[in-house]
Amino acid sequence: MARSLHHGAAAVVLAHNHPSGCTEPSRADEMLTQTLKSALAIVDVRVLDHMVVGRGQTLSMAERGLV
Repeated sequence: MARSLHHGAAAVVLAHNHPSGCTEPSRADEMLTQTLKSALAIVDVRVLDHMVVGRGQTLSMAERGLV
């Protein structure tokens, strides 16, 4: 969040990896995405997507309707 403010971002794309290699978002991933989305909305920064990176794969939570 601090970097988005520092750079004056209007929107962000979040990303994190799953060391297990499985890109299926966990319930914790979904809750964190919504928490960050709400916090960033307070300062008028939109969350465009949250990417989950695994072994050779990437999953878009926005494509799943989770953002």
